[in-house]
Amino acid sequence: MTPSSLVDRRDVPLRPVLQLLRAAQKPPTPGTPAWSRFVNRPLGRVLAAVAFKAGMSPTQVTALSAVFSFSAIAGLVLGPAGPATGILSAAGLIIGYALDSADGQLARLTATSSPAGEWLDHVLDSAKVPAVHLAILVAWFRSGEVSTGWLAVPVVFALVASVHFFATILTDQLRRAHPRPGEDAPPRRAGVVRALAVVPTDYGLLCVAVAVSGWPAFFAPAYLLLLVGTSGYVLLALPRWFRDMTRLSR
Repeated sequence: MTPSSLVDRRDVPLRPVLQLLRAAQKPPTPGTPAWSRFVNRPLGRVLAAVAFKAGMSPTQVTALSAVFSFSAIAGLVLGPAGPATGILSAAGLIIGYALDSADGQLARLTATSSPAGEWLDHVLDSAKVPAVHLAILVAWFRSGEVSTGWLAVPVVFALVASVHFFATILTDQLRRAHPRPGEDAPPRRAGVVRALAVVPTDYGLLCVAVAVSGWPAFFAPAYLLLLVGTSGYVLLALPRWFRDMTRLSR
């Protein structure tokens, strides 16, 4: 049974849809962080199956992801400082991130992947990534529960996260646009150790950390550690990616 042969998606049991989704997906790439690989992707698969049965398109799932993500970000900015705001915002961010995975999985299952869908996904991500950090900045400023010096942390994190996101996407696009001999070989297996090593760069882990943003004494140091880890990774990765791009031009 293939997706195109289904007359009414609502009549298809969930388990076969999950099996089809599992078979349709690409293997995880090396460097995929742990939360994104072991939690977000499986959760996105379930949401993709539900969306498939509901007759939703990948673009509709992308839009739903944006609704959850930006509602959660708005909650951080406008909500009262406290544990409830942090927990609810984290829940919205986590669901939005899972739906961000679901749209691509649904597109591959239904063979409806398109440049327009990929473009929309990346544009929304490019807004979402710095917006989370700017929301934390505003929340800290409004609450007055952290000293002025701490306000520099989300500003720097927004910059680092934007550079990381853009460099990752652009590097991947240029590699695909300028393939080199031997690149058709099977990709290296994504190791668990590497997935754990790059955890600080994981957007999903940041979403989880927001759950304790109502307790600044715990959240601020954890948030700073994520910034240090992400900055370290980016500083190490950028020269390597530049060397890779230099080789592509030869």
